[in-house]
Amino acid sequence: IFPMDKYVVCNSDEGEPGTFKDRHYLESDPHRTLEGALIAAHTVEAERIYLYMRDEYPAVLEILRTEIAALEEAGLCEPGFIELRRGAGAYICGEESAMIESIEGKRGLPRHRPPYIAEVGLFGRPTLNHNVETLHWIRDIVENGPDWFAAQGSEGHPGPRSWSVSGRVREPGVKLAPAGVTVRELIDDYCGGMADGHSFKAYLPGGASGGILPASMDDIPLDFGDTLFRHGAFVGSHAVVILSDRDNVRDAVLNLMKFFAHESCGQCTPCRGGTEKLVQLLEREGPLDEGLIRELEQVMRDASICGLGQAAPNPVNHLLTHFREDL
Repeated sequence: IFPMDKYVVCNSDEGEPGTFKDRHYLESDPHRTLEGALIAAHTVEAERIYLYMRDEYPAVLEILRTEIAALEEAGLCEPGFIELRRGAGAYICGEESAMIESIEGKRGLPRHRPPYIAEVGLFGRPTLNHNVETLHWIRDIVENGPDWFAAQGSEGHPGPRSWSVSGRVREPGVKLAPAGVTVRELIDDYCGGMADGHSFKAYLPGGASGGILPASMDDIPLDFGDTLFRHGAFVGSHAVVILSDRDNVRDAVLNLMKFFAHESCGQCTPCRGGTEKLVQLLEREGPLDEGLIRELEQVMRDASICGLGQAAPNPVNHLLTHFREDL
């Protein structure tokens, strides 16, 4: 068996609405992520690192060019070992195989699995894919140990998390809080409470595809696992968007569905046609055709190739389940 080149890819295409933590870390401390990428590449004996960065972050691109050149000049990596690739801002390229297709110069379309990218990834070679925040923490974990990192979480939820909090709060921004924090704790303890004149009504726990939950569910631990999953939601990219009594959830869901319809790569019919049809159903005046919506939702979950189509109905599902007063 002949050895094969391996690659490390960092997915910095931060396309989830309401997500900006990667930009924050790359603008404020870019070397930490680059060092984490070098450690990951050394560990798996990779031949090259590819940083896939959205082109809408021109400041980050310039910072990374400067930092990569400094690493090469210092002799910490060979020239060209870290390659910066720009993406065109396609939401679908947050999916790892679509990102790899884009790096290869093709349309960003998700691949069928198997094979998985760990075996057949970038340019047909075994590929390790990480995100910015994971690489950001590697140096600290190497220096302080995994127990130190885990201790910064809450009970049953090890480690800290970076939350992109936006919406109707007094102090939005990137908040470093324990895994398993609740949205009520994020609002009161990290964001200075709700914005003046606004009452907490609903929240997106994980960006556009993570669903929309009512304020009455403000005590659910926000983390990976089955806690949120039981309610048809997930933390995803840790983008928490806060809605208030001044927001209409149906309008918010329609806005999200228009985003999904625009960003669908169009490769599979359930996602391409399903997102467009959900927009049409939500735009109709009068009562919603709930039976057709539920049927369409199930088809999209069962038959879409990737997570975009599978998760796109989440906001609509929660609109019908929790916010009937806004229908």
